[in-house]
Amino acid sequence: MEQVILVDSKNKEIGIMEKIEAHRKGLLHRAVSVLIFNSDGQILLQKRAKSKYHSGGLWTNTTCSHPIPNESAIDAAKRRLFEEMGIKCELEEKFTFIYKAFLDNNMIENEFDHVFFGTTDILPVINTEEVSDYKYISYLNLINDIEFNPDNYTVWFKILLKEAEKEIFKATNKLK
Repeated sequence: MEQVILVDSKNKEIGIMEKIEAHRKGLLHRAVSVLIFNSDGQILLQKRAKSKYHSGGLWTNTTCSHPIPNESAIDAAKRRLFEEMGIKCELEEKFTFIYKAFLDNNMIENEFDHVFFGTTDILPVINTEEVSDYKYISYLNLINDIEFNPDNYTVWFKILLKEAEKEIFKATNKLK
């Protein structure tokens, strides 16, 4: 049974809870989001496996997950990037933010999210229990596609993109 770290609004640990229970109750917990860019400045997206407990079959950021008890956010980001996408690369924490979103299957995301960026041209070797597909896409094409096909993307990814807009522009302009 996977557990998440419950936190307050200042990211102070206040407890541990089983992951599904925390999502059903909508309790604030620590999370990680990873955006990987290739040397052309494109963002690597994953399509969540249909079997996921929520948001199955939707496009989202390269990796999103939760640290387990006694694991740092950076270690969780690296672990899940490798477990989901088969990629190892340097990651840099860019910022944190809190968001709350209501999902399918009576789940509530209420997360203190640590956002990491990385750059690599290593092609993913996806874990099909977690990911059904992947693609590289430019930020502008991604924003256009979300505008016309919002239901193809996870709720949190759309929130993350708004929060990360300035950092994404900086990262993609450095790579070109």
